[in-house]
Amino acid sequence: MADDNYFKTVSALIKMALKEDVGPGDLTSLACLDPNNIKATVTAKSKGILSGIKPALMTFDIVDSANIVRPLKNDGDSFEPGDIILDIEGFNQTVLTAERTALNFLGHLSGIATLTSKFVEKVKSTKCHILDTRKTIPGLRILEKEAVVHGGGKNHRFGLYDMILIKDNHIASTGSIKKAVEFTQEYLNTPDFRLQFDCTAEDIEIEVEVSNIEQLKEAVGAGIKRLLLDNQSAEQLRDMVKLSREMNPDIILEASGNVSLDNVADIASSGVDYISIGAITHSAVSADFSLNLIGR
Repeated sequence: MADDNYFKTVSALIKMALKEDVGPGDLTSLACLDPNNIKATVTAKSKGILSGIKPALMTFDIVDSANIVRPLKNDGDSFEPGDIILDIEGFNQTVLTAERTALNFLGHLSGIATLTSKFVEKVKSTKCHILDTRKTIPGLRILEKEAVVHGGGKNHRFGLYDMILIKDNHIASTGSIKKAVEFTQEYLNTPDFRLQFDCTAEDIEIEVEVSNIEQLKEAVGAGIKRLLLDNQSAEQLRDMVKLSREMNPDIILEASGNVSLDNVADIASSGVDYISIGAITHSAVSADFSLNLIGR
């Protein structure tokens, strides 16, 4: 996504989060604080990989552009308990108004980057890459997928519009993989497709989900060059990888389903190119940060 679109999207997310949290005003800060200059830091209370610096900085800026917030670490950096992440000079009322929203973004996104990095570390001795999925919090996908990259992972399709992934329900609805692929190829050659998506068939990657050897043979036989091998054991994956590469040495293979830190290395050793893991976005534990006043 281009920088201007990124800024507009993230800015809108932050404003929505602030509206949810602040509403018509920060009642506590307005009630008991005289406006004063303060110094503060955002400090790590856990260890992990950092993500969310940009939305955190934007949050402080949107609340009060007069506040000066300096990052002491970058997205993708490791952090330990006690590390200072942000150095802040500003006004007590507006710094405290921005605090929770900024830390929510920082903690959630750093949690995703941290969990992703653990999976990446497990497969580092292989050529396999860790992918995210569309299992993201609605509205936060742009930031969550960015956090995956900060943790060393790679992004799968961003949404339903930038890649074709023919899954089990598509196959069931059309009757077979062969028919689903034929319908897909026909559609990609229509003017309606080119007009709606502003691209050509050559720009769209097609992937098919398969769950057994028969489906694998049907998909490769239909000319598919990327397969999603769903819910297979490591041993089953080895057999499917071997057969796929015998049929097409250049085929791209992705494994998914029931992946954990305990079994991801074994799955990667099967020879797949990618492992997609929904848990890195939907089950990451938030990293812990705190904002502390250090003087005036």
